[in-house]
Amino acid sequence: MSDATPSAGSSGSSEAGPDFDSMTRDIADVPAVEVITTVAVHLMSSAAVNLGLAEEGDQHKDLDEARKLITALAGLVTASATEISNFHAGPLRDGLKSLQLAFREASVVPDEPGQGPGEKYTGPVFG
Repeated sequence: MSDATPSAGSSGSSEAGPDFDSMTRDIADVPAVEVITTVAVHLMSSAAVNLGLAEEGDQHKDLDEARKLITALAGLVTASATEISNFHAGPLRDGLKSLQLAFREASVVPDEPGQGPGEKYTGPVFG
């Protein structure tokens, strides 16, 4: 029987659905620190785009979205810092601070110190 032939009991579709058992086993093998840092990097990247820091930045600039992403990142970094060690948390904190400062610079009316995105978790951020 060739691979293109549907097996008995199949719906006849040539596309197989995701193998959730395999995916579950794969994610179980990923260390928590890797999952946390990967999520943090995605939040950072998305926030940077929404701050207008990517190519053609003004086209994608959305400070409301950036605020949400930076706040989520601050919560994740603050909550996980003791669990992932300073080796991993340090660069994440630096990236977070850079985004918070970029947000302040991009804002027409900057937030009061301590009121910027994520500052309820990190405290006031100064350049």
